[in-house]
Amino acid sequence: MEEFYLDTYLEEQSKRTQGSKWKFDELCAYIETCFLKEWETEQGDLSDVLRIQKNAIIGYKDEIGYFKEKIAAKLRDLDALATGFPAWYESLEDGIYHENWGLAGIAQWFSPEYGNSSSAKIIGERIYFLLNGRMTRMPQIIKTERREQLVRALLLLTPEERMDNEFHELYRIDGTRVTVFRERMTKKEQDVIVFRRYVIPTYSFQEQAARGTIPYDSIPLLEAMVDTGYNVAFTGAVRTAKTTFLSTWQSREDPMLEGVMVETDPEIPLHRIMPDAPILQLIADNERLGKITKNLLRSDADYFIMAEARDGNALDTAIRIASKGTRRMKITFHCRDPFEFPYDVAWEIVNAKGGDIHFAASRVAGSFDYLLHFIQQKDKSKKRLYGIYEIGLTHPLREIRIRQICKYDTSADRWYWINSIDQQKKRTGIEENPDGYQRFSEELDRLSLAHPMPDEFREDGKGNRCLS
Repeated sequence: MEEFYLDTYLEEQSKRTQGSKWKFDELCAYIETCFLKEWETEQGDLSDVLRIQKNAIIGYKDEIGYFKEKIAAKLRDLDALATGFPAWYESLEDGIYHENWGLAGIAQWFSPEYGNSSSAKIIGERIYFLLNGRMTRMPQIIKTERREQLVRALLLLTPEERMDNEFHELYRIDGTRVTVFRERMTKKEQDVIVFRRYVIPTYSFQEQAARGTIPYDSIPLLEAMVDTGYNVAFTGAVRTAKTTFLSTWQSREDPMLEGVMVETDPEIPLHRIMPDAPILQLIADNERLGKITKNLLRSDADYFIMAEARDGNALDTAIRIASKGTRRMKITFHCRDPFEFPYDVAWEIVNAKGGDIHFAASRVAGSFDYLLHFIQQKDKSKKRLYGIYEIGLTHPLREIRIRQICKYDTSADRWYWINSIDQQKKRTGIEENPDGYQRFSEELDRLSLAHPMPDEFREDGKGNRCLS
């Protein structure tokens, strides 16, 4: 992304507006008035006009095109085609449309130029885009009245939502997630609208290695882990590429197997990532999840994905499914310390369902084979696989055992490995896919010889930690 210089931008803007008989703001207001008068005097049924307005606001391209064509015609009638417009709009008619009925200044974030930006925010009248890993303030502003209009337009996507709610979360037709915090939840004139989308162009381990998230020489090992069918959890803080890596892992999955994915929000487009695979994609929040849990437990699917497991009900469902012996289970979970994963999950389950936290933690540890933990570097555009952890239970005491087999050194930007596979993981791998397990074992041996883990990176000198 090129550097932005405000002085250069203002100079270019000044040049663009010289010699015009219209000012952009005045032209926007005048055309809005003309359109309103035209609609008020429209003869016959106004339903078509209202439908076009609504669909244009929601984001349908045909209706947006209709608006822009009418605006262009009005500009010709007014001899106003030479009017200068803000640099964040693609054209004069695009600017007038968005100022009056569209997305206002945030529309620039949806242009191809910013296609690699995963997040944008409106905080009060200020607008920010995530550029090169940092939230960057943009020159455009959006005033209070226009923000209210924008929120009303976005809520057309969810007509069941009350306008006076303090919080809204919805999805645009292009998959962008929009979160709205109204003024009663924020300081005065500091209401917030957050836009978020996933922008990884391809889902592959090669793509992840090119971005530096994983080392290139780990690709064969990760591919073998997928093929072997281990149950895995992708953990880390917000914006550490957990969901992206789950999607990458899933893209390697056998397309002949039947899967079920449950999300609280429609974030992962598996129908695009694996268009030929028989995967059921279900959207279920707390209430809906409770209604379908029994059906999920009775399902004959080959594997389950619990994407972005946020609460105890979702996590309990995942653990109950995994405890049936289901293989190839995948979840993402917000977690700071992977060694605390069993108890972090158990706390959520016990808080929602009751029970003993130590027993719940042992069930969690017994349900998964490996954890892949991710971090975000100081340059927030850079994500890293921080470690791979083997998780399980000792026998017969059923103590939780977590062993780190891969460790990322943040100071040297490199990864270290330990060749260690316990007997339970060996049995599981051979039973599910002998060839996959053989490749996994050989690759872990190769990596541990090429990049052996120094003693100072091991938790107790042996790479083990038992939790009881």
